[in-house]
Amino acid sequence: MQFISTRGQAPQTSFSDVLLAGLAPDGGLYLPQRWPQISKAEIAAFKGQRYQDVAFTILSRFTAGSFSDGELREAVEAAYADFDAPEIAPLVDIGNGQYLLELFHGPTLAFKDIALQVLGQLFSRALAKRGGRATIVAATSGDTGSAAIAALGGLPNINVFVMHPRGRVSDVQRLQMTTSAHANVHNIALEGSFDDAQSIVKLLFSDTAFADQISLTAVNSINFARIAAQCVYYFTATAALGRPASFVVPTGNFGDIFAGEAASRMGLDVARLVIATNANDIMARALNEGVYAAGASHATLSPSMDIQVASNFERALFEASGRDPDWTAAAMSDFSRSRKLELPQGVLQDLRARYSAFASDDIQTRDAIAAVHKETGRIIDPHTAVGVAAARKLGSVPSPVVVLSTAHPAKFPDAVSQAIGSPPPEPRRLAGLKNLPEKLEILKGEPALIKQFISSRLAG
Repeated sequence: MQFISTRGQAPQTSFSDVLLAGLAPDGGLYLPQRWPQISKAEIAAFKGQRYQDVAFTILSRFTAGSFSDGELREAVEAAYADFDAPEIAPLVDIGNGQYLLELFHGPTLAFKDIALQVLGQLFSRALAKRGGRATIVAATSGDTGSAAIAALGGLPNINVFVMHPRGRVSDVQRLQMTTSAHANVHNIALEGSFDDAQSIVKLLFSDTAFADQISLTAVNSINFARIAAQCVYYFTATAALGRPASFVVPTGNFGDIFAGEAASRMGLDVARLVIATNANDIMARALNEGVYAAGASHATLSPSMDIQVASNFERALFEASGRDPDWTAAAMSDFSRSRKLELPQGVLQDLRARYSAFASDDIQTRDAIAAVHKETGRIIDPHTAVGVAAARKLGSVPSPVVVLSTAHPAKFPDAVSQAIGSPPPEPRRLAGLKNLPEKLEILKGEPALIKQFISSRLAG
């Protein structure tokens, strides 16, 4: 299996190289040269299988040539050994043809664990084979940071730097990052937005001398290994239902929903992919108006989606353009310069054939939390609530509607309290978190300061 860049100016490379590199050297994002195919018979046979076994089957199509079957099997088993739900991603019927796909049963209670636990296992194995060290820099809107720390904290020859937007994540999200006791974990509270943090990460990669000097890599969803691991639960949910579903995905950086497109391109029959955004509605506007234009980032009750530049959208644009790297590179260059991209009619038609999009504000988010609680007794987090609100805007559809439930409600007690009058019960994984000491550095959103901080920590 070989991988190519969406911008066409990077050499083809292996899964192991993609895993360790994160971003392609031409600034593009990696995708398989050809999508591997999973047959309808294989998909039907997934019903009743352990999640780990399905993950092995699907991931092995990408990792061939980089990891042996034994190595992959060992990594997958280790990745999911500490999940609270034996199903890993259980499907819950909430009535009226709607389901919640619960993705928050891992160590940090968010969907990021499902991919990052696998990525961490494979990353450490690939690095051990190659030798040397790696410096991971992650921009996080709340959940990627803690999941990366849980997966990579304490591992040898790896340093992890996590930037979160100061004051723009929940207290629980912050504490899950800043109370890590691992010496190889370094937290930065950035004065700015997630988009600022993400922009700095890309600038660090573009400084090739610095990137090479510190062996820079990324574990954000720009790393294709994340996409590969996330597409698994689209297969398991469809197999459990026995028929194609419409998947409603709370969307920020576009990685989780692009995993649905990846599954579709691998042979999964998907009725519809529905983008659910909060007031930061760049993706809803792009699909509905045909213009991908970044605005100011707004703080909402669903902070992990407070994003105006959806990095993984580049992958969808590349596919929708007929895999045209020249157009993709030019389009991304134009967007980087003007923060606006008018989508060509052919590209827009291809996207609309696959995706729908709805935006919901904080009032609708609270209403969705309250409605689900009243109707089912279940408590959902505000990101899942954005998905539920979008699902209800779909109206009547013939397929089952699966809302990806991306985080445990206890990570957002204030938002839940606003909706139902009391916070959710605290799970055991969060017990005592508030009593632990925090370690973080508050820095302005200036690339030079970030580089200086990284260099000083690595030198120490």
